[in-house]
Amino acid sequence: MSTTSQHDAGPLGAIKIAPSILACDFARLNDHIDEVGEESDWLHVDVMDGHFVPNISIGPPVVASLRKHTNAFLDCHLMITDPADYLEAFANAGASSVTLHVEIGDLTDTIALARRLGMRVGVAANPDTGFEMIAPYLPLVDLVLCMTVFPGFGGQSFMPEVLPKIAQVRAAIDARSYACELEVDGGIDLATTAAVVEAGATVLVAGSAIFGAVDPKGAAAALRAKAL
Repeated sequence: MSTTSQHDAGPLGAIKIAPSILACDFARLNDHIDEVGEESDWLHVDVMDGHFVPNISIGPPVVASLRKHTNAFLDCHLMITDPADYLEAFANAGASSVTLHVEIGDLTDTIALARRLGMRVGVAANPDTGFEMIAPYLPLVDLVLCMTVFPGFGGQSFMPEVLPKIAQVRAAIDARSYACELEVDGGIDLATTAAVVEAGATVLVAGSAIFGAVDPKGAAAALRAKAL
């Protein structure tokens, strides 16, 4: 389901590369964003609360700092237990989209709140969360994020056992022609990109594979070429 957003998400279904700033040197965050340049379709922002996941990362102040520097689509992945408490702050900071985890409970009201605040909204599922937890939200969201690692830390290895679930989500989106992107995050690199795209992913989140490279822009371009 599409909605008005202050920033362009790009054409639905086209392959999008979403570099994850979690892999950046935060002292050089603006430099890193500039380095990926036009090879970055979205910027992926991992938000961790130390409760839903065993780590703490960043929040609305960093999103606000990013927004001062870029007009990019800011794809904010909220790995937090009580996202509704923070949605207004993310909207005010300039978040383009917020993604909420199905594991925290019923998301219907929180999805509606995110829309009222002018943001696009998605749902995320951990590797061991079944498709049945995702299915009820497909008519309500702009994005489904299938995690191919357990969230909380960057640099983990891709879990191929999630591929059938990605394909299942893709089949459900296509069966009802839902206007919904299918995003994959976790261990995405040149070795895993083809498999997730074949399974149906349209948005590829990559951190270490891009910002850990000598040439981040070239690394992002190589991922895109592998996906097409």
